[in-house]
Amino acid sequence: MPTASGHRLKVIVAFALVYVFWGSTYLAIGIADDEHLPPFVMCAIRFLIAGPIMLAACAVLGRSVRVTRQQLLRLTIIGWLLLLGGNGGLAWAEQYVPTGFAALIIAITPIWFVLLEAFVFRGDRLSPRGIVGVVLGICGIAILFWPKFEHRETLGIMQLIGSTTLLFSSFSWATGSVLSRKWQMPVDPFVATAYEMILAGLGHVVVSAITGQFRRAVVTPRAIMAVLYLVVFGSWVGYSAYVWLLKHVPTPKVATYAYVNPIVAVFLGWLVLRERIDAFIACGSAVIVVAVALVTTAQVHSRAEEEAAGFAPEVESG
Repeated sequence: MPTASGHRLKVIVAFALVYVFWGSTYLAIGIADDEHLPPFVMCAIRFLIAGPIMLAACAVLGRSVRVTRQQLLRLTIIGWLLLLGGNGGLAWAEQYVPTGFAALIIAITPIWFVLLEAFVFRGDRLSPRGIVGVVLGICGIAILFWPKFEHRETLGIMQLIGSTTLLFSSFSWATGSVLSRKWQMPVDPFVATAYEMILAGLGHVVVSAITGQFRRAVVTPRAIMAVLYLVVFGSWVGYSAYVWLLKHVPTPKVATYAYVNPIVAVFLGWLVLRERIDAFIACGSAVIVVAVALVTTAQVHSRAEEEAAGFAPEVESG
């Protein structure tokens, strides 16, 4: 029992870290963008500071930092999907859309989780409740996007492109997360996190060089503080807790961070950046939260569960 209670406490703490700190990273990314630090340059600096220091700390603490070639390839794929496609796409989009709106679009991520688990990697079938949730999620996104379609000549095409990019960003993040859980590698979670950040940081360097963002970079004290916040609380604390959760908690449950992050992001965006909250954002976010709750709590039926029918209910309740 002490072991079980200790594990439960670790899970609770890890969820709290992801819930709170990741919700605040939207604000930090928005500040860096406002300070004219290009998004891919910002991500390159962030991950190439956080990754090597974490890997060095793992080595000093006696954790094995050796990985095989196959493991390195898989860590590269996961790191690029999560931190290049996911975080990089988010940082780029926040140049054109408010931080709170970005967080609400990213809230669709748990639906991607369930769809990938159900139809791509396992061939499972969603229950009617889950299907209703998917439809509601699409409706919620449509509500959020409606003002941008209706007044696109006023808001600008880049805001519409930025909003669409967030959908692809959330899909990339969900794909990387599912693969991270599927590829259960015998690598220490913190070591894996460090490698993923290093490899993603190198990817951001390449993208920054190709797009010419290094030439446009402006480094200010406020931008430096934002990047340092992302290094410590976004990468070392938040991302490490997230990777640990993926190893110990079912993926749809981990995805519930998307319930809380938008609330934190919208509140901080309103408080610090004076971002406006209109009726479309309020209504769309409410629909998305309900949709995500329906999808992530819906049962998923598979042949494997039917063969182990006696075990499946226990797993679900756990």
